[in-house]
Amino acid sequence: MRRRIITLLMFAVLGSAFALGANGDRRDLRNDRIDRRQDRRDVRSDKRDIRQDRRQVRKDLRNGNYRAARQQRRDIRHDKRDLRADRRDLRKDRRDIRHDRRDIRRDHRG
Repeated sequence: MRRRIITLLMFAVLGSAFALGANGDRRDLRNDRIDRRQDRRDVRSDKRDIRQDRRQVRKDLRNGNYRAARQQRRDIRHDKRDLRADRRDLRKDRRDIRHDRRDIRRDHRG
């Protein structure tokens, strides 16, 4: 009798773990989409900063302010590194979303 009760409890715990796992996939998918939206916003912001810095470099060179132009170029390099990192993160989030969708479909079939 005791063995049967323990077996039933183990099946109940195992079943609840599978149910929570499927719900976690949906939550993870939602978080990835939110993160992707923020990354897109960061990419747009970085592009805008680069355009503004390039305009400032042209203005500084026109006025003969070479030190400020050098500083702006340094800022452009920093913004480009940040842009590359944001794009890399965006690709990673796309891949995570694709895998989460595949896992959810597999859970519903299986």
